[in-house]
Amino acid sequence: MSRSGYTLPVFACAAAVAALHWLRDRQPLTLASIDLIEPTQIAEIPIEQVAGLSENMALAITRSDPGDNLDLTKNTPIWALLEWREQGDDAVIIKGGEGIGRQMNADDKPAIYAYAQRLLQENLQRMLAPGQKITVTIILPEGRSLAVRTSNSAFGVVEGLSLLGTTGISQPLSTPDQLAVFRAELQNKASLFETLVFCIGENGLDLARKLGINPEQLVKTANWLGPMLVEADVLGVKEILLFGYHGKLMKLAGGIFHTHHYLADGRREILAAHCAIAGLKSPDIQAVFNSATAEAALKYLKSLDATTGSNWVNQVYTAIAETIDVRSQEYIQSHSEKGTAVTVCGSILFDRDRKIIVKSKTAALLMGKLC
Repeated sequence: MSRSGYTLPVFACAAAVAALHWLRDRQPLTLASIDLIEPTQIAEIPIEQVAGLSENMALAITRSDPGDNLDLTKNTPIWALLEWREQGDDAVIIKGGEGIGRQMNADDKPAIYAYAQRLLQENLQRMLAPGQKITVTIILPEGRSLAVRTSNSAFGVVEGLSLLGTTGISQPLSTPDQLAVFRAELQNKASLFETLVFCIGENGLDLARKLGINPEQLVKTANWLGPMLVEADVLGVKEILLFGYHGKLMKLAGGIFHTHHYLADGRREILAAHCAIAGLKSPDIQAVFNSATAEAALKYLKSLDATTGSNWVNQVYTAIAETIDVRSQEYIQSHSEKGTAVTVCGSILFDRDRKIIVKSKTAALLMGKLC
């Protein structure tokens, strides 16, 4: 049985609680009790170190434990620097220090998202007396170096990691146990709706909601797209909208239906092949193939369009989206006991700015029903 853990915001909050406890009571905590809010339960988080730096400032350190998950933040230290403050209206001000990424698309704000903000605010405010004010700075000493190994920059987050998530529980997304959880959610929603939207991760879920899609029709798949498509077909789901970041979802166009990069990654090959089919010149195909990321390749195609007045982005990505639809249908059919697929698939790909690049023909029809 795989073990779940907690998300980064929980450990950041625990460190902040320990630092505030030191300032308030001049005593170190060995365990911080954190109200996770989502879900409604209390987590006991070990505190590695606490130190008073002055009369008005304290530092506490926790260490990330995401459970049995392929998570590069496992065992990384999280610091919270907390100080009393007299000025300002807000009781709790939250800042991002070294190792917390900056959101290039949001005025360089620290990448401390809604759940992390709420977790910190609610847990810390309960410890404050009326009129007391604090500033908490979250620091990830290894955040800048770890960020290089993530896709954060693809979503406009640079120079560090994000405190991202909608829950305090970190499930082992790459294990069969987690697939069972996703399948249970799918089974429930398939009994209520004939049309569902598959989102690989949090970015897709968030964007789909903002576009007006009913949250009850959203299903998180993580990297388990293949098994989830087959399950949906077995359950009699009529239509599925595949909604994802282009660097992930395009893998389906190459027949890769478990999208974790530890298992397979043919993005540049898929992009280059579709560029060749679309008629790009050899030097441009080479440039796409040699791009460091899918986002860099997309940027190159956009620059070609801007300088030549062409429409390569639309041509290439339309072909990729249509191929995803076809390959998804074929995948379902090949795994169907009857050899026929009930479920129809459409795909939407978005970029790092969460802007839609392209919708397949089927996806455009499905969006008309969903929104």
